[in-house]
Amino acid sequence: MRVFVTGASGWIGRALVPELLDAGHDVVGLARSDAAADTVAAMGATVLRGDLGDLETLQAGAKSADGVVHLAFGHDFTRIEDSIATDARAVEAMTDVLAGKAFVAASGTPMVPGRAATEQDDPVFVGPVGGRGNIARAILETAERGVRASLVRLPRTVHGEGDHGFIAHLVALGREKGIAAYVGDGTQRWPAVHVLDAAHLFRLALERAEPKAVLHAVGDEGVRIRDIAEVVGRRTGLPVTSVAAEELGFLGGILAIDQPASAQATRELLGWQPTQPGLLDDLEKGYYDR
Repeated sequence: MRVFVTGASGWIGRALVPELLDAGHDVVGLARSDAAADTVAAMGATVLRGDLGDLETLQAGAKSADGVVHLAFGHDFTRIEDSIATDARAVEAMTDVLAGKAFVAASGTPMVPGRAATEQDDPVFVGPVGGRGNIARAILETAERGVRASLVRLPRTVHGEGDHGFIAHLVALGREKGIAAYVGDGTQRWPAVHVLDAAHLFRLALERAEPKAVLHAVGDEGVRIRDIAEVVGRRTGLPVTSVAAEELGFLGGILAIDQPASAQATRELLGWQPTQPGLLDDLEKGYYDR
């Protein structure tokens, strides 16, 4: 299969492209800079220069492919509405030429108070950037136009060596404050997945997911925030301390929410089984100590 990947040089893209190539697929990766192009080429994929604002380029990449995996998104949260609008136009451009082909897009697991979010029962996206939910719904609706569209919903943390997401920010912020912090009583649950397991699920979705499938790339259904802090504290020598959410800025507000997510239906549907270390085991490897 010829696969067009947006975000090919990003965190998940750098795991997905080798996964696809090892499975025998031909990969074309979107690259918006020389550095991104070098990364894509070094992995063995074909480079297509452009970004999410280049609609003609996106259409050309999608039209020449048998399927698309859409990972790219503008993460300038000071201009989130602009990023959402750009993404909506990009998705529309690509799916307009994908009848009879696969389109797999990254989304996020929802936050459902008191229980683990599931693939079947919960909205495709809610939260601070809920405008992305409209895009997710629009993606699934392209199935009515013959696109084999599916969503892979990612948890808050996609971890592994090189992770620069929420957990890395939490460790860095703790170093600044001189503590390994958690919010409240620390019993809030935090879902996570290893980046290699996530990449494997994106490939399975591309190859086998039915139209309108909503899948969860969740390895750890819910790790307690205090357990995370205790590992960080032990590895860094910082005291483990409870703080008010506002002391950690935007991150504190997210850490204060209990937000487990299940992947049981995904495992049953596609036979996906995470094989990589869980979040706490990955923290013990020392990636986040540096």
